[in-house]
Amino acid sequence: MNLLVSVRIALVALRVNALRSLLAMLGVIIGVGSVIVMVSVSSGAKQKVEEEIANIGANLLTVRAGDSSRRPRQQGEEPPSPLTDRDVAALRDEVPGLVAVAGYMRRNQPLVYGNANWTTGIIGADADYLEVRDWSVAEGRAFSDAEVRGGVKVALLGEKVREELFGDTSPLGSTVRIGAVPFDVIGVLDRKGESAWGSDQDDQVIVPITTARKRLFGRRVTVRDEVRLILAEAALPDQLDAVKSEMEAVLRARRKVPPGGEDDFYVRDATESVMARNETSSQLGLLLAATAGISLVVGGIGIMNIMLVAVTERTREIGLRMALGARRRDIRNQFLVEAVVLCLTGGLIGLAAGVLVTVVIARGGEFPVVIEPTIIALSVASSALVGMFFGLYPAHRASRLNPIDALRHE
Repeated sequence: MNLLVSVRIALVALRVNALRSLLAMLGVIIGVGSVIVMVSVSSGAKQKVEEEIANIGANLLTVRAGDSSRRPRQQGEEPPSPLTDRDVAALRDEVPGLVAVAGYMRRNQPLVYGNANWTTGIIGADADYLEVRDWSVAEGRAFSDAEVRGGVKVALLGEKVREELFGDTSPLGSTVRIGAVPFDVIGVLDRKGESAWGSDQDDQVIVPITTARKRLFGRRVTVRDEVRLILAEAALPDQLDAVKSEMEAVLRARRKVPPGGEDDFYVRDATESVMARNETSSQLGLLLAATAGISLVVGGIGIMNIMLVAVTERTREIGLRMALGARRRDIRNQFLVEAVVLCLTGGLIGLAAGVLVTVVIARGGEFPVVIEPTIIALSVASSALVGMFFGLYPAHRASRLNPIDALRHE
């Protein structure tokens, strides 16, 4: 009996007992579908993490004042001294592994242009900020170090801000009011998209930090040259740890932290939180993949049970085939093919269900997913292997029946 005939007979057997076959395939359907969904979501999450790291900026390190544990300050405890422009200059001059360093401050402020107004985040930053963030200007130019030192009232608009205030027209050369202060628009930033923390990076305006402190944030600044955050870019990814140690040494010396004392600042790799979140997602994905694997095993046990029932029901048929010249291996192969066809059918249904659920997740939840052809092929192959493994014993049992006893079976 050739393979094609065996497959045809297997399909007829599935059609005759359609409901029973569907129930037997349910574990395989759930297992394969779960694998497709979990792997697709996990791959999409990994891709999203890579995009978020690219959006944050290459080799980015951040410095904040305070305790890295961010514990609440105790009553009577002095707040940590803020970071300053002098700290920025010291890091720039004394840490050779850095290619760019920028101070940073941010506040929400209303913008007005003509009859249009829009409230957005105003970033005060040094001229190196765009280089640190790996951000370019789509139209116009960035402000210079001289403009930062001079506290010039110039602004770079995010794409979202440009759309809200100017529509499709170019804002270059226009004057917008931030609060009550007029600023000349000298550039429009490239689209950056959503940040790793869910905020729209295109919905903000960047101005020189000196201008921001003097004109916009003055009443909230505790030190004349205060910066709330320092952003620094290391030259190479494998130098991050060494550069981080050098930065900490420079800041300890500047802020007079005694040997063995607790730092009143902390330096952090900006990608750490993103990678930690990815690690959590990966562990959850492994757990769910293990659950999917259990579903496949349970489905395989169901297949074995159904095939044993089929052997019992078709004992007279087996005896008749043997009497007509069928060899034991023909009987074994017939039932083994039926088990494989049963699992493959369940696998294909599970594949279709998994792809459908994945598409729904992608569209409805706006969650990134990646359906890889390798996973599809692996899922189908796994369902076939489950059919072979759990169908082998029933097939062997069918092939070992005595033809005489089988013909006498009621």
